[in-house]
Amino acid sequence: MCKDLKESFNKIIDGNKEWMEFVKNDTSGRFEQLAKGQNPEILWIGCADSRVPANELTGTKPGEVFVHRNIANVCVHSDMNMLSVLDYAVNVLKVKHIIVAGHYGCGGVAASLSSSQYGIIDNWLSHIKDVYRLHATEIDAINNQHEKENRLVELNVQEQVLNLCRTSIVQNAWKNQQPLAVHGMVINIGSGQLIDLNHTHTNNDSLTKVFKFD
Repeated sequence: MCKDLKESFNKIIDGNKEWMEFVKNDTSGRFEQLAKGQNPEILWIGCADSRVPANELTGTKPGEVFVHRNIANVCVHSDMNMLSVLDYAVNVLKVKHIIVAGHYGCGGVAASLSSSQYGIIDNWLSHIKDVYRLHATEIDAINNQHEKENRLVELNVQEQVLNLCRTSIVQNAWKNQQPLAVHGMVINIGSGQLIDLNHTHTNNDSLTKVFKFD
């Protein structure tokens, strides 16, 4: 291993040693409890971007947030990874809140507004291009590119929230009277603010008929 790689890897090991020392000296008993299992109330579906960690943004402790992350916080019915996380969170952990969290300055969203090729990720970004297609009139009317991207960030979150609400997993939870809310939020990285888009669903009433399950 070259010197630069070894030094950066050693930072990981040293950081873990500091964390172990913190756990060792903690007297609250919470880590002993965490070792027995988890009982989070929140499922966080966020972007894989390194600047948007769920616990720090929400002021929560280890064990309080169940997390799934991917490029541009996409939720699609064909993604078995996301659906497996969703199913476990809703049906086993019984989370009460699902948060889809996008963020301004999202590279995936910016790339989706470009005609450039980036590799295999282009196929994933097609999901966001579909969001653009649905809202093209509104987005194309925005002249400033930065504002255009930020608006698509918001619209992407809203569409992913709807995608979650259309799943049988979420609808069956509502059908069984399980308390569950799906929220759409956006992170302002510069200020640290988690912005509520007021796009919360607690039942399938807002879905069009074809998406509602009996």
